[in-house]
This record gives sequence, structure tokens and C-alpha cells, in this order.
Amino acid sequence: MTESAVDTDEYEHYEALVVGCGPGGAAAAAKLAEEGVETLVLERGVEAGAKNVSGGLIYAEESAPYTIDDLFPDFREEAAERPITEYHIHNIAGEKVKSLDITDLHEHDTEWSDAVLRRTMDSWLERRVHEKTREAGGGVLTDVRVNGLLRDGGEIVGVTCDEIEPITADLIVAADGVNSELARDAGLMDWDEPDEWFQGVKAVVDMPSDAIADRFGIGEGEGVAHLFSGNIFENVRGGGFLYTNQDTLSIGTVFHLDSLVAEEAEPHQLLDALLTHPLLADWLGDDYDEVEYSAKLVPDSKKVAHKSPHRDRLVLVGDAGGQMQAQGPVIKGMNHAVTAGALAAEAFVDAKRAGRPHDAGERYTEKLEESGTMQKLRPEAYETIAPLAENETATRLAESLVESPVGRLGIRALGTSGLERMFSNPTILKLMPDTKVPYVTVPTVIAEELGGEVHATSHVEPPELDDRIGDLTYDVGEPHIQVKDNSWAASGAAVSACPVSARDFGGGCYREETVKTNGHEERVVSLDTQPCVECGTCAIVADTDWEHPAGGKGVEFKQG
Repeated sequence: MTESAVDTDEYEHYEALVVGCGPGGAAAAAKLAEEGVETLVLERGVEAGAKNVSGGLIYAEESAPYTIDDLFPDFREEAAERPITEYHIHNIAGEKVKSLDITDLHEHDTEWSDAVLRRTMDSWLERRVHEKTREAGGGVLTDVRVNGLLRDGGEIVGVTCDEIEPITADLIVAADGVNSELARDAGLMDWDEPDEWFQGVKAVVDMPSDAIADRFGIGEGEGVAHLFSGNIFENVRGGGFLYTNQDTLSIGTVFHLDSLVAEEAEPHQLLDALLTHPLLADWLGDDYDEVEYSAKLVPDSKKVAHKSPHRDRLVLVGDAGGQMQAQGPVIKGMNHAVTAGALAAEAFVDAKRAGRPHDAGERYTEKLEESGTMQKLRPEAYETIAPLAENETATRLAESLVESPVGRLGIRALGTSGLERMFSNPTILKLMPDTKVPYVTVPTVIAEELGGEVHATSHVEPPELDDRIGDLTYDVGEPHIQVKDNSWAASGAAVSACPVSARDFGGGCYREETVKTNGHEERVVSLDTQPCVECGTCAIVADTDWEHPAGGKGVEFKQG
């Protein structure tokens, strides 16, 4: 974070420096190394994937200039779980459910799509990246936290780290995730508005592969994705998902953070509402075994994907640049990170050949536009309709219409085939407003009008929150979050919104306390960072100083 002039000759220098070895960072490093660029990758976890969480499906889009298997040809065989060959959405109203097959949407512009677990995937990518970058004179260093940008006379020239001396580079790729400290240090991203973010919470559930095949009706080389929406989630805008892995299930929820705060809903309880719904009873059976609980923030690219994600020598890729596409049942992020990482590398190589390596950021921005990537992330149709559709008056009118006899008649007239066509239309989804109507009202009415009762009985007993926290692996370091204002008004929202905290629960990060001052009682919050899963939620909903733990410290995800 040094602003004054520095003697850059005293620091180690690389042509390219990549921070983070998730799919975006791995793609950038692999492409750079293939072009002979000396590239060093710095990873905060004990290995790549130890800090990463995703739902998660990775796509290979037919229209994308790069896919993960373009850069790593044996990726699908070595690092993925199951191909996703079916895609369904379930509209829920109590115990009434109307299920729709929207595989056509899933297959739109799709070459293939696989379920993945981030620890398996990212650690495999790290090994391949290390091989490639070593050949070009670099490599991968783990257990290193990059804590800020190094500046020379105000210009970004490198990075500073907790564990090693500063490093300079001609290109710096910030692929350090949704909580990117580099993006914030550069003034390119901020955490000011809860409505610009989603929060995802996930359970990985152990299940033998033959049980998965039997319970979900899939064969070898097949997998299925299920999405859930309606009134199951206490009117919070968002929904749930279930993806089949090789011998586990990924089951989770994703909600708009501002809605989560407004409803004072607790993330672990919303997840439990999904896990225990009778719709999932036959799938989960009587032998529920949850092996990992995790959480993360997700950027809403429609609002935060940076249209010019660079400054000086720094470029942002993936979640660090807000490049996560979430438009109703369209949930794509890792594939866009791969594209962005490879395009950033391509831009640097082009700029270097032109003798102007520090122009890579401008070329990268141009490539994001020319490839159509930015249009996917920030569709013009949404930006046009949002001011009209996302206001209180429009929302009330839309809710009234959907719930009226006319609206209900329209849903019955559409029927299953009409609704499946509507849910599978990418153009319609680009126009979908971020309001309660499409997430709660419409699916609830669909279930009420067209759904049938689910008569199964769930025997799932999700672990208590303290057990979920206790089952995670931590290497506790120094506290990495400080509450600046512990008043309830400033920071109380974190008590319920933090996925490892809850009201009347004394074992999480954020806790409610009552203190007496001058004869008056006051509600305040206290903080213990030991059980933190590093999702970043509190950085947005509370008044904190938030940073990542040191390299190798904090939570370590075994599934991700």
C-alpha cells in the first residue's frame, strides 16, 4: 500500500504475478506460461481450494473464447465430479410442489457442464499450473497472503505480503476471490451495498455413488441439478440447489444479502428448511451424513461486474471483478473466471509484443467486450428494465397481479409446457427483476395452482450449528476482523446474517450482548473470529475492518 516512490530494484520481479489459484487465476497463469511469460502464482491456502467454496457447476459455453478444458485438456476426467445432464426447478408452496424440466435452459450455449468440488478441482489445477509455470521460470507458492498493492509514485507496480517481501511485476492478476483485498485497495470494488451481493451456504452430504444413481434415476456419466424456490425460505429472495457429485451431494441456498438482512433470517435455518422438506426425503433417505458446512459471498454481476476492471498494471478476474452471472436459474461464475483469466493473459501477451506491456488492462477490457463476456455479465436488457421494475410500487402491483384471479388463471393457462418454455428462455431471464416476485410470489402461486402434495416424510436431522462449526478444520491465527462500531444499529445485522452466528447462540462469530452504561441498558455485539468461515458477510452488514487471515491460517475446507 506504499504511495511514495520506492526502489523497485530491491524487490524480486516477475513478468506476471497471479494472486489466487482458483479457476480464474489458474487460467491466467496457464495461458501466460504457455506463451513463455515468467509467472509466479501466490495462493493463500495450504493448497488451492482450501479457501474456496462453490455450489457448484462449471460450464463450457459454446460461445466462450476459452473453456477450462481448452487450457487443461484432461480436466473433466481428473478434476470434475459428474456431468450434469438434467436440470429441474421445483416451485414450492408449503408441501405442494410443481416441478419443471428446464434442461433446455441448462443446455443453451452449453458444450458441457460438470459438478465440481473446489478442494478437489483447485488443488488439481494448482499442480498443473505449477508444472506449466515452472517451465516458464516461475511457479506456485502457497501459504502466502497478499495484503495489498505496492505503489511507486502512486502507480501500482507490485504487491505486499504477510509472509514474504514485496514483489513487483509487469502484470498483476487479482484472482483472489469475492473478498479481494487488491480490488478494494485499488478502489475498483467496494462493499457498500448489500443488494449487490448474494450469500451462499452449502452442505456437502455423503452418499455412495450407487445410492445416488438409484435415488436420482441416473446412470454412469450422468448427473442432475435441482433448484428450489417459493415460500419455503421465509420470503427471502433467492432459492436452493442440489447437485449430484460422484459420491456426495452439494445442497445449499443462495439469497440476496439485503433480503436476508431485512427478513432477519438465519442462513443455517434456511438451509435446514430445504434439507428437511419432504420433497428431498426420498433422495436423502434415513442415513443423512453431512460432511462439511460452508459459506461464501457471491457478487451479482448485473450490478457490480466492473466494466473496466483494471488500474495501472492490475487486472481483476473472476469474483474479484464481480464476474458472477446470476439471473434466476442461470448461475454461472467459474466459466466466466476462466474466460477472463485467459483473456487477461492474452491481452498482456499482445501488449508486450507491441512494446507496451502496461497497456494490458485496456486490451483486457476490450477483449471482455469483444468476446461478449461483459454482455453476459451485465446484460443491457436488465439495466434498461431495472429502474422501472425494481421499485416498491412496481413490486406491489406485480405481486397483486400474480396473486389475483387473473394472474392465477394465466398460470393455469400456461400449464407445464408453457412455464417450462418461459423458465428456459434466456432472453426473458435477462429481464427478471431482483424483487420478491420472481423468487417467492410466482413460484408459490405456480405450486398452489398446478402443484401436487408431497406425502413423503423427512427423517433428516441436520447437525446443530455448533457441531457444524466444530467439524470444520481451523488453524487459528491472529484476529482478522475488528468491529469498529459495536452498537446494535451499526453491526447487529451480523448476528443473524453471519452463517456461523445466530440469535441466542453463544458459539459463533457475532453475539448479542446487553451492557449497562450509566444506568441504561444497551444492545451491542461482540466478536470472536475463531469460528469464522471467511465469507465476508459481516464486512457488508456490520461496521468492521475486515481482512483475510494470514497465509495458511483460518478455516480450511476439505470439500469446498
